[in-house]
Amino acid sequence: MRTPPNERLTPDIADAAEGRADKALPERRCILSGEHGPRARLIRLAISPDGLVLPDPQAKAPGRGAWIGVSRAELEAAMAVGKGGGRLKGALARAFKGAPLTVPDDLPQMIADALTRSMLDRLGLEMRAGHLILGSDRIAEGCRAGAVELLLHASDASIDGSRKLDQAWRVGQEREGSGETGLTLPLDRMALSVALGRDNVVHMAIAEPAAAARVSLAIERLMHFLGGEETAPNDGLPDIRQSVATD
Repeated sequence: MRTPPNERLTPDIADAAEGRADKALPERRCILSGEHGPRARLIRLAISPDGLVLPDPQAKAPGRGAWIGVSRAELEAAMAVGKGGGRLKGALARAFKGAPLTVPDDLPQMIADALTRSMLDRLGLEMRAGHLILGSDRIAEGCRAGAVELLLHASDASIDGSRKLDQAWRVGQEREGSGETGLTLPLDRMALSVALGRDNVVHMAIAEPAAAARVSLAIERLMHFLGGEETAPNDGLPDIRQSVATD
């Protein structure tokens, strides 16, 4: 099974790639929208011992959690004080059964930071497992051979360079004329290079289907929270160059 890079890769596709399509996917309810969705696409919020509400993107923090599936703009609107505002505090109070809690003003940025880190961690894991293809020549060769499941570009990749790889991918997939392209990440080459410990990471590709599904899911969750926006390099995102260098 092959999924175009610009097609949303939902958890049922990811499970199929892992050979787990027959398993029921656990769902959670967004406390703001009321909609249900696979927990892998939602963001869990947890409270620290001192009552601070924090993002828990890996859903591993102990205790009760609350789930949100809204975009950053919708979250910020729910945090606003005034007519129709302040909904987040009320929703959290119900989710945490009235436990004392404090919502940090920068919660949206904290979530963006956490989701970005989660995406980069996933890319790093796949690279160490040998699933990440780097270098334009190697990527182009894999694309033309029809062996690339997922094609990624840095936000500051040149239009010409991205266009050539996109065309090679369409040729390999026998989708010429479809206009399908690789996915442009909301991070520039320097941020990706520092995070992955490699020089000049501008384009990336993944050939292994299950690995492509895992990376796609991490990217989709981040892009959904950002509202699907194609930002300028690192605009509104953590400075990965600094945070990685000092970890």
